[in-house]
Amino acid sequence: MPSPTFIALAPQGRKQRLEYAWTGAATTDQPILVFLHEGLGSIALWRDFPERLCARLGRRGLAYSRMGYGASTPRPHDEPLPRHYLRREAVETLPALLEALDVAPRKPWLIGHSDGGSIALLAASFNAASYSGIVVIAPHYFVEDVCLKGIRRASAAFETGGLRARLARYHQDVDGAFYGWRDIWLDPAYRDWNIETELKRITCPVLAIQGDADEYATLEQIDGIRRQAPQTELRVLPQCGHSPHLQQPESTLDAIGAFIRAHTQTATPSPET
Repeated sequence: MPSPTFIALAPQGRKQRLEYAWTGAATTDQPILVFLHEGLGSIALWRDFPERLCARLGRRGLAYSRMGYGASTPRPHDEPLPRHYLRREAVETLPALLEALDVAPRKPWLIGHSDGGSIALLAASFNAASYSGIVVIAPHYFVEDVCLKGIRRASAAFETGGLRARLARYHQDVDGAFYGWRDIWLDPAYRDWNIETELKRITCPVLAIQGDADEYATLEQIDGIRRQAPQTELRVLPQCGHSPHLQQPESTLDAIGAFIRAHTQTATPSPET
């Protein structure tokens, strides 16, 4: 992604300084693509995926790092992620950011990975008319045992392996980012987190992508989304793990590009060569 800049927001009185970055064609009048990162992600961890997708579609893209991630305001260590942190992001911070950057009037597309996918689902469930559609990559709508096992493996890698050093390149407060994510998901009180009811309220187009070897989820995550939001289109990538946009970028770009073009009335440029 290009070099980020910063914006100060205070949704519901919670002050935060968020890093964000634009990519793609600045002159297009098409809805903007908004990229929502995963539980340990940031702008930089999208790598070149936003640029490549925007180039294919002739669109402008926006990515930002949530509070506690990347170079955005770190979360105080005595302030754990609240149980409804995904909902807060979806209905408070995200709309405030889109309004402040004048993105909201053009009904953006939301493209979210993992936690970002859950945020996209919640955002669309609360106000589907605000978005042209959503693309969710390895999303979660409920807590599975396989997810908790994956988080425990990540915790061991963070504390005794090389994961902490790798993530430290991308986060101002790597411990806050990692332990905030780990602790909420492994909290026994979070085991019954479930947004199935909210999925029924999604009326905009939905594309759900998942690898069949996802180490954090079973395919029930996207199957369940389609049961509650029948307009959802599914794409399962064989021999692919939890990050299809990085592990199988061409297949993921093809799927998202075709889906957004199919749900865009005006013509878009030909795919990149």
